[in-house]
Amino acid sequence: MTPPKSPYNLIQEQVYDDPWKIFVACIFCNQTKRLTSEPIMWKFWCMWPTAADAAAAPFEHVHAMVKDLGLGIRRANALIRLSQDYSSKDWQRDPKKILFGVGDYALAAYQIFCLCQWAQIPEPKDGALKNYWKWINGIDQSLQA
Repeated sequence: MTPPKSPYNLIQEQVYDDPWKIFVACIFCNQTKRLTSEPIMWKFWCMWPTAADAAAAPFEHVHAMVKDLGLGIRRANALIRLSQDYSSKDWQRDPKKILFGVGDYALAAYQIFCLCQWAQIPEPKDGALKNYWKWINGIDQSLQA
């Protein structure tokens, strides 16, 4: 199943078919505006297109790419460790517990966009996900066709 395209055009709507990219997008967007993080995120995916590629990425290269977004050391570590876990662990049963860097925001994004479980999860706390969740569940009447 494909999640419907919304008027919000979230990054997650573009990468819904790759859970690793959903999780990476959440790390990039955590405490950083989309307009700032998105160009770097796409550059990251060009450089390391798979979890296995990113898992083997040199810390110095990842850090150099993300340092200007803020939280450079923390974000670089999270991207590499998430990718290592994603590549080597059986994470599907509980990504929040098993994957480094996956919190409530990333779990909700995964459930909404990869599993299409938007009707089965509570309202997310993240603003963009909350807007999408309300829209897809028919709660936000202002954007209904």
